[in-house]
Formats: sequence, structure tokens, C-alpha cells
Amino acid sequence: MAEPGRLPVRARADAVMLPTYNRVPVTLVRGSGCYVETDDGRWLLDLVGGIAVNVLGHCHPEVVAAAAEQLQRLIHTSNLYFTEPQLELAEALTATAFPSRVFLCNSGAEANEAAIKVARKWGQLNRDGAYHILTLEGAFHGRTLATLAATGNAHYSDPFRPLPDGFRQIRKGDLGVVEAALADPLRPAVAVLVEPIQGESGVFVLGDDYLRQLRALCDRYRALLIVDEVQCGMGRSGTMWAHEQAGIRPDMMTVAKGIAGGLPLGAVLVGERADVLVPGDHGSTFGGNPVACAAACAVLKVIQREHLPERAAGIGGRLSSELQGLARDGLPIAEVRGRGLLVGIGLSQPLAQETARIALDEGILVNPIGGRTIRIAPALTIGEEEAALAVAGMGRALARAQQAGAGI
Repeated sequence: MAEPGRLPVRARADAVMLPTYNRVPVTLVRGSGCYVETDDGRWLLDLVGGIAVNVLGHCHPEVVAAAAEQLQRLIHTSNLYFTEPQLELAEALTATAFPSRVFLCNSGAEANEAAIKVARKWGQLNRDGAYHILTLEGAFHGRTLATLAATGNAHYSDPFRPLPDGFRQIRKGDLGVVEAALADPLRPAVAVLVEPIQGESGVFVLGDDYLRQLRALCDRYRALLIVDEVQCGMGRSGTMWAHEQAGIRPDMMTVAKGIAGGLPLGAVLVGERADVLVPGDHGSTFGGNPVACAAACAVLKVIQREHLPERAAGIGGRLSSELQGLARDGLPIAEVRGRGLLVGIGLSQPLAQETARIALDEGILVNPIGGRTIRIAPALTIGEEEAALAVAGMGRALARAQQAGAGI
């Protein structure tokens, strides 16, 4: 709430911040578990989770303690030296995934940039300089120039053309198109980059058999398979890593968002086949910051100790089923997509923005994507009672949005 004589938050932001976000008109000042408090004292059930970042909820005591202890010991060193938190995190990450070595950075886009560079160097060494990377329609891999090119969404990329060369978007689900692109003698592909669950385009699951066949095609045509688990990883899908459900091993995996429970951190795990970088090939001044790494180590310990992937599968499954039940009550839900606690509510009418606005009034935060999808990515620690509140709140919000739409 604005102090007397002080401009409202929106006016202050317009004066000093670039308008790169369509922000929800609410100012958050505190968080605890699955709830956030606004500057006017309202507590809201947070079903956005910082866009799948707050995997343990807000201000988890073990994450806070780990970060606070590290802040008093050592904040920053650069990567000219070793630090214990970095080493502990890299060991813990590889132990949960597949045999690999880790590059630490600050975000998902940076992790994908690093993977792209690894793939290009691998192509120079092993594929006569091949450098094209295949990505899927509907993908989202970041907002840097290279990751925008990998994303291939005109809405994001057109204002910033020309984009870097070397990326080809292919139809999702069509393995024949993938094989033709991999076998193209004029533009041979060096890698396939995919999200097991496409989050930003509306929470679409690629499917286990599809991922298995992508792995087989990459093996057949000597290409790398890179999985982008920036959003769907860290236990959110019901397993620690979403690709595990297909029983495959990627050559590289990118991770970020939930890895440090709210602090900025990203990583790319590089398997032995793709391990080609040497000193000087890549770097990051802040990557693997000791404080973020200490927090990430705490996050991983809690996820494993509390069996949170299994919890996400159980509660997420019930949440999705109950949301689907709202459709039987006549509410405008066409389908409920996703796995675990990464859920996309596909609407039969373009009511996503209005539903999210009304949901805020109902005391819950949700994330509209376009006009027909609402994304839910709460903390993996969400309880049954909170999940029930989420379904009830969504039901009321959808009913009000539907009624308002009918009255236009």
C-alpha cells in the first residue's frame, strides 16, 4: 500500500523500470510455504510458484539457513577458484541424474546457451563441422538471441531479427520429419533439443514413446539428444527428472528454475559422449555462486528426504482429476494436461486472462498462457487441504469468468 505522499507502485515502476512484463497488479512483500502476502495484508495461495521455481515453497527454513550460513562465510569468488558448495552441488546433481560433468550458470537460458555451444563444438570435432540443432514447434528455450532462435516463436523473436543461424523447428510428434532433418545431407543436424513437457506453450507432454524414438534416431544418425528440464525437472513431473519416465539417458540436460529454491542458478549436465569443453571454451563470472549452490544443496536434500517427486505425482494426479471434474459441472474446461505438479488447464473458451484476474480476487495466484490455458506450478510441498482450496477457488473463478463472458 502506498505511503501518504508517495506514488503508487505502478507509477513508480513506470518511471524507472522497462515495461517488459505485463505484471499482475499486486505487490508481494512476504512468503511462507504455499502462501504470499500482499502489501495490503492479503494472503494468497500461490499456484504459480515463481513459475515453477519455489519447489519447496516460500522461505523454506532449511534453504534460508543454508543461504544465510553461506552468506556469512563466503559470498562470491568467481570461477578462478574452487568452492565447496559448487563441488557438493555438482556431485549431488550427477548422482540424481546420469554420469556427467556439470557447468553451473545463472538461469535456464544460460544453461541452454551452454548446451548449444557444447553441441556445436561436438559437431566440429565429430561431425565435420555440422552445427544445426533441431527444436520442436511450441518449444521455449529462453530469451537470449540463440535461445530465441531455438524457440522459434515469432511473437518473441520477430522484433529482434536477424537471429543466429543454425536452428530448425520441426513438427511435434512427427518422427518422419525428425529423421528427414537428421539425414539432410545439406544441413545435417548435430543435436535435437526438446522439453519433455513444454511449459510455456501450454503444458504439453511429449510422450514417453516419442522421447524413446528421438533417442534412437539420435543414435542412428550420430546426433546428440539434449533435454531441457528447466521447468519440468527437480521432481515436478512426478520423478526427479521428467525424461526418466521414458527410460532414456540424454547426452545433455539443462536445469534451472527450482534448482536453488528461489535463488538464481542454472546448470547443464554433460554426459561423457558430449564432454568436449576445455579451459577457455565457456565461462560465467557469477555461475555457481556459493550462496546459490549452498541453497541448491539444501533443496536437493529436502526433495530426496521428503520423497517430493512421489508426492508431486500423488497430489498432482488428484489435483488434475478434480480439475477435470469441474468440466462435468459445466465449467469451460476442455482438458487438463501435464504431469505431477506441472498442470495446464485447457479452456473451451478464451477466458484464461479473465479467470486469472478473478482468481486473484478469490485469493489464489494462477498463470494464464494466451487466451485458453491456465498454468499451475505450485510448491512440491503443497498439501491436500491447499490442493482442495485450489480446486474450489478455480471452480469459482471459472464460473464467474464464464458468466461474465456470457453477459458480454
